[in-house]
Amino acid sequence: MVDLDTRLGPVVGKASADKLSKTFGMETVGDLLTHYPRRYVDLEQIDSFADLEVGQYVTFVAEVVDVKNIPFGPGGRKTRTQVRITDGRQHLNATFFNQRWIAKRTEAGSRQLFAGVVGEYRGQPQLTHPVMREISGDIASFQRGIIPLYPATSSIASWELERTIDTVLAVLDPPPDPLPSDLVAAKGWPDYATALQWIHQPQSASQWRQAQQRLRFDEAFVLQTIFARRRRAFDIETAIARPWQAGGLAERFIERLPFELTAGQREVQAEIRDDLARPHPMHRLLQGEVGSGKTVLSLIAMLQVVDAGAQAALLAPTEVLATQHFHSITEQLGDLAKGGMLGGAEGATRVRLLTGSMGAKARKETMLDIVSGEAGIVIGTHALLQEGVDFAELGLLVVDEQHRFGVEQRAALVDRSAVTPHVLVMTATPIPRTVAMTVFGDLETSTLRELPRGRQPIQTTVIALAEHPTWLDRAWTRIREEVEKGRQAYVVTTRIGDGESDAEPDPSADEPRTASLVEVFEALGAGPLSGLRLAMLHGRMATDEKDTQMTAFAAGEVDVLVATTVIEVGVNVPNATVMVVLDADRFGLSQLHQLRGRIGRGEHAGLCLLVTGAQGDTLARERLDAVASTTDGFQIAQHDIDLRREGDVLGARQSGGRSSLKLLSVVKHEKDIAEARDHADRVVAQDPELAELPALRRAVEELETTQQADYLERT
Repeated sequence: MVDLDTRLGPVVGKASADKLSKTFGMETVGDLLTHYPRRYVDLEQIDSFADLEVGQYVTFVAEVVDVKNIPFGPGGRKTRTQVRITDGRQHLNATFFNQRWIAKRTEAGSRQLFAGVVGEYRGQPQLTHPVMREISGDIASFQRGIIPLYPATSSIASWELERTIDTVLAVLDPPPDPLPSDLVAAKGWPDYATALQWIHQPQSASQWRQAQQRLRFDEAFVLQTIFARRRRAFDIETAIARPWQAGGLAERFIERLPFELTAGQREVQAEIRDDLARPHPMHRLLQGEVGSGKTVLSLIAMLQVVDAGAQAALLAPTEVLATQHFHSITEQLGDLAKGGMLGGAEGATRVRLLTGSMGAKARKETMLDIVSGEAGIVIGTHALLQEGVDFAELGLLVVDEQHRFGVEQRAALVDRSAVTPHVLVMTATPIPRTVAMTVFGDLETSTLRELPRGRQPIQTTVIALAEHPTWLDRAWTRIREEVEKGRQAYVVTTRIGDGESDAEPDPSADEPRTASLVEVFEALGAGPLSGLRLAMLHGRMATDEKDTQMTAFAAGEVDVLVATTVIEVGVNVPNATVMVVLDADRFGLSQLHQLRGRIGRGEHAGLCLLVTGAQGDTLARERLDAVASTTDGFQIAQHDIDLRREGDVLGARQSGGRSSLKLLSVVKHEKDIAEARDHADRVVAQDPELAELPALRRAVEELETTQQADYLERT
């Protein structure tokens, strides 16, 4: 019996199995059969050369125009064989060295299958020593007229994969179907076994298209079943309800706010308030624009939990942000944060900060307040997750910038709690609906779209040095003009450049070198910004040094802060009105949107200048123009994923290993994902253990143990 879990060795032979394992990481029959063709060649047509890219490994069909041997070298003892081929419009040379026999075996007018890396000779693309195979009857797909072309390498050609898959399909027992039979019937899809055959051995274009559609939905369905089961587990899991207390700290804080909550904030606050009042743990994602008021809502939620007799923890990704949260929250609460202190309000709590660089005395005092319950709100970095940090009763965990924490880190705090705390995760990176459904599918999602009243407009302009090299001088002049008016500015660089390995994005060896923070700081201080008060800030500075610089900048003692992306999240200096981002094409679109959210936070409008050396007709410039064209973060996020590869959307871990998503695109297939979610919810509601669908249960369990599942939790 051969099924999807059968090891490849006994089926295809040890040598082939070892090769597949080494090249693609394949171990089982299922691994091989889910290595789907990337496209198909119809032998009635010839591929176009227009899309060939230098350095790309390609497989295509072309017609031979002519073949000739060209002697070269001393005495003409060496031979270059040139096979000129055509797609009917363009010509391309396939070149072989010292293989004279090719000219005898290759006839003009014959159709050949070529596979190799596209090179370049005298400015023209060419293939050097490709694998060449005449289209004849020795491969089954040639007879069928439709050739599946697989993701291949120089060590395993596409037709080798095809032959191996044919071998496996010939002995495979029909695998059970992971989809409910009534769904398959309603859609008019082939069953799972037939879909596998059609995608690898199609008799027509209709067959492989139906198979792709069916198997793409399978991927979405398995993912959404995982999320549906998690959501159900949350509903079953118990937590202590933390209901709203009339006249409590939360209500008193809202009454003191110097502004009214927006309609969107009130709606989200009600959702969170009701979640906390349930005897099941809240698992909610709060996403919103930079400056949309997420932190205020998280503080109200924390106060609601404190009112109910428990504690709340706010987990921030950096010490700069944790410290800023601490100062901001303490200031906003005023006497409500002075529990047990002189001048504290009735029923006040305490707010404590815990970071890895704190001194022993301050750390001991904080730890005592945490374990005793005196500290109702604790703000910290990864230091909160360490052993020995024990809360009296943790009722709510707020995770700021969720994507920067792993699931194990979050669980370290949740699992140590005597009772399951509620969880609120926040992100200022707007997430398009398809990504939210695929990556955050186990969380209820709340979205803040409108900005609070008082936020100033931000003008964004691209400074294209390739076309306007003098415009950078004008940028420094604009900074001087703003400083003369009593305002402040940021200058952002991609890397530190202090001789150590940069934590920030660094160019690869074959790309132009980017300006470093150290170089820019020295050049500006001695040149266009001389006489102004400059300071630098980056992630490798000592914590007290970072705090000193940020405090000085916030207090107006620094005119220009030259920084890396350490300022990307949470930094709030209302007097900062200008930002110059150097080498802006090296940043992600959403990251640029985050960065410019640091300006225009006070009473004056903001100006963000994106400096780039990229040419006008490049993708890099298109991306920057997209950022400059709108301040709607959701539009930018959608544009970002439209331009990026799937692996980039799903994260580095995804692209680093074998992906479980072969046909499903988070970018393109919103309809499939939404429909799969609805069906998965119904299936899990009727059969939580998936007893009636063992193949689905197997697929779910397999995915939950892979890197993909690990990634989905980490994001």
